Parts: sequence; structure tokens; C-alpha cells
Amino acid sequence: MSVAKVSEISATSLKSFEDAIQLGIARASKTLRNVRGAWIKEQHVRCDSGKVVEYQVNMMVTFVLDD
Repeated sequence: MSVAKVSEISATSLKSFEDAIQLGIARASKTLRNVRGAWIKEQHVRCDSGKVVEYQVNMMVTFVLDD
């Protein structure tokens, strides 16, 4: 039997939402073992002078606990 835990994280990128997701998962995997998936809870953009300058995702990362 496996037991999983969920941790909420936020990640940003200057490129895209996809890049923010990739960066967030990569960073979470440095600290959390057995990352199995993520649910993208929210997406936000920051604008300056009418242009998107930053992409942000808030996600729930699921990882399986060690026995």
C-alpha cells in the first residue's frame, strides 16, 4: 500500500506557463522524493505596458511517502 502527500508550490517563468510548470516540477523534485504528478490549480500572468512579462502557476504536487 502506498501513501501519498500533496504540497502546494508556485513557480514563475518569463517564457510560458509550460516552462513555469517544468521549472516547478524540476525544483520540487530536488527536495521531494517520488514525485508522481501535479494538478495545476491556478495560472496568472503579470503585465507591463500592455504586454505579458511573467507567467505564474500554482500547483499541487503529489509525491509518494517512503515506507
